[in-house]
Amino acid sequence: MAKKKNATRKDGLISSSIYLGRDEEGKRKYKVVYGHTQPEVDRKAREIKNALAKGINIIAAEQTFSTLADKWLKQKHGKVSNNWYISYKSYMNALNEHLGDKMIKEIRKSDIEVIINNHFKVNPNTGKPASKKHLVNLLSTAKQIFNYAINDRIIEFNPAQNIKLPKINEPIKRRALSDEEQQWILTTNHRAKRAAMIMMYARLRRGELVVLTWSDINLDEGTISVNKSGELENGKFIIKNTAKTKASIRIIDIPRRLVDYLRFEKRDSILVCTNTHGLPHTETSWRRMWDSYLNDINFQHGDFGPFLNKPKSKFDPRGTPFVIPRFTAHWLRHTFCTLMYLAGCDILTARNQMGHTDINTTLGIYSHLDAVYKRKSMSKLDAFLDSTDKTQDSAI
Repeated sequence: MAKKKNATRKDGLISSSIYLGRDEEGKRKYKVVYGHTQPEVDRKAREIKNALAKGINIIAAEQTFSTLADKWLKQKHGKVSNNWYISYKSYMNALNEHLGDKMIKEIRKSDIEVIINNHFKVNPNTGKPASKKHLVNLLSTAKQIFNYAINDRIIEFNPAQNIKLPKINEPIKRRALSDEEQQWILTTNHRAKRAAMIMMYARLRRGELVVLTWSDINLDEGTISVNKSGELENGKFIIKNTAKTKASIRIIDIPRRLVDYLRFEKRDSILVCTNTHGLPHTETSWRRMWDSYLNDINFQHGDFGPFLNKPKSKFDPRGTPFVIPRFTAHWLRHTFCTLMYLAGCDILTARNQMGHTDINTTLGIYSHLDAVYKRKSMSKLDAFLDSTDKTQDSAI
């Protein structure tokens, strides 16, 4: 590794050229370092030589962030769903606004923190403060791009690591429906009830549900075969002849309650759940159906109390005050997990029913439920002991 002779410039700085190798066109490439003193120049040259000895591509480290990010995005194509590809591109563009022209080697942790804090104040896509999900995905995209550079031996450390996200007041977290809320599902007649029942008692994902056919359901054996999924592309669910992951391809045993319900459902389409025209759902038609469903549940079961006027009809043009939790379809999947836990299903059965790739995912859910329900059991013991103490006091 030859080094060109040091030279003193007219401005008084000492320079030294270190041979880096050849670029993509085969031309010899040198890195020039400058310093006010010879020891300073030697230190900088030594740092470059050390990086070269570790296999770091000094030439590639001088490419811009946008160039590297484009390469990273291209290798994502085909490896992730179309929705995720579009999302990654959006987050990458947000990072490019601040880092695009910067060389990879110059980007520091503070640069990433500035982007996160700016988005925390105002999400440029919405004009409102960013959600936690947006910040998590933005930071994750940055980490992945820099990890791509590390794997390619362009840089040694990831500047997006160990960044703490600012605290955000999040909306109500997903949870299992209470016993009362589960009764709402059972007793509210609506075209979305079929979807809700299947998600609550079979834990299908929305993408699995919208492409489920009646031939996938065997009511005599009490099973549902999950063998395909719907992936959103431009607002429409495109049928993929495979499930989300290998673990997602599974046979689900369904409870008698769901079997009895589906046995009397009208089969007016090949698909089990369709829009109002009997066609496959789009993202818009699903959202409209779910909003309508929640409005019906709210009207029929909401507790309006003495201070809210409940209209005589759900079609009242003044609207109905919304008093129930705005639960999503995903809450029903949480409900299924909880029901499996309370029924005493073992962890392997639960994993297969839920379609988790990693059993640690199932274990995490069960561990959380363990903590919640053990605390409730201990509260019952405390209440029992308190009542025993009062009985003993009265006897005295």
